[in-house]
Amino acid sequence: MDIQIAATDMNTPSPRAWALTMTIRTFKGRRDVEVHLFRPAWNPAEENACDWDALVGGTLNGDETADSTSARRIILESFTAEERDQIVEYLKAHYSSRLTAIAAAPLPFPVPSGMPALSDLDEGKSIGFIRFEKIGHFDLPFAMRGLYDLSRHRPIVDG
Repeated sequence: MDIQIAATDMNTPSPRAWALTMTIRTFKGRRDVEVHLFRPAWNPAEENACDWDALVGGTLNGDETADSTSARRIILESFTAEERDQIVEYLKAHYSSRLTAIAAAPLPFPVPSGMPALSDLDEGKSIGFIRFEKIGHFDLPFAMRGLYDLSRHRPIVDG
């Protein structure tokens, strides 16, 4: 399993700065499925303590009416460096034979307004969530989910 944690020399403006993905060898009839990991819930006090002006910036497409709410959720869904390390150890311990890769990188600050948060997306025919907190051996001190989109990955058997 390939584990890549981006080296960063920068001081991030928030401890919640890490995005993680894992790649599952085979999942629901598909190969090499990329799963974006995120926190589905957080303490409201944490949200109130953030300096949103420093963390959220302009928009990607210049739309000045874009709401910053989703950008805020992107930051709150991300992980601290300590949580990142706990996740990597958990995945190594329980899924090392099923995963081909784990990747972690810091968010680019400021996060642009108008980007959708992972928790804002809806499940559908090919998009779904892995709810790790419902797995019996999940023992991390925070809830974690994984978003996947099967339409982005080739089937195991071509039909």
